Amino acid sequence: MRKQSDILDGFLVIDFQNGNKKALALLVKRWHDKFCYQAFGYTRNIADAQDIVQDSWQVIMAKIDQLRDPNSFKSWAMRIVVRKSIDWVRNNKTNSGHTKELIQEGQAEPDQESYRLNIEKIKAAIYDLPEKQQQVLQLFYIQEYSLAEIASILEVSSGTVKSRLFYAREQLKQILKL
Repeated sequence: MRKQSDILDGFLVIDFQNGNKKALALLVKRWHDKFCYQAFGYTRNIADAQDIVQDSWQVIMAKIDQLRDPNSFKSWAMRIVVRKSIDWVRNNKTNSGHTKELIQEGQAEPDQESYRLNIEKIKAAIYDLPEKQQQVLQLFYIQEYSLAEIASILEVSSGTVKSRLFYAREQLKQILKL
C-alpha cells in the first residue's frame, strides 16, 4: 500500500511531465531540504551538499520523463542524490578516506564536555566503517527510512541492507567496546 506522500509525489510528477512547471516547484519545496540533509551526511559541508543537490535536481529534471512509476519519486530521486554524494566522496577523499572535523568549543562544563567527547568518539567510529555500512546507518538511524526503502534507494535486496546494518552495529560495538 502506498503512502499518502508517495501518491502526492506521483501526482506532482505526472503534472510536471504534462508541462506544469509549478508542480516541479512543489517537488523542490517538499524534497530539497531532505536531499541537502542526505548529501550533508556524506560531505559534512553545507556548500558542497547544496552543490550536490543542485546537480541532482538537474539530473532529476532531465530524466523525470523516464520515471516509470511516478509514485516512487522519493526513492528514485534519493538514489540520484546518494549516487552524486558517493561520487563527490570518491573525488574528494583525504588520506583517511574521510574529512574528520572536530568542533572546537570554548570551556564546556564537565557533563557537556564528556557528552561532546562521546559524540566525537561515535562519529569517528562511524567514519572508520566501510562506506556501504555508513550509508545504511545514516539512512536507517538518521533519515529514518525503512529497510525496504533503503533497499530501493541503494538498489540492493532487503537482506543486504539487514546484513550491512548488522555488521555495522557489530563493528561499532567492537570499536567502542560496548
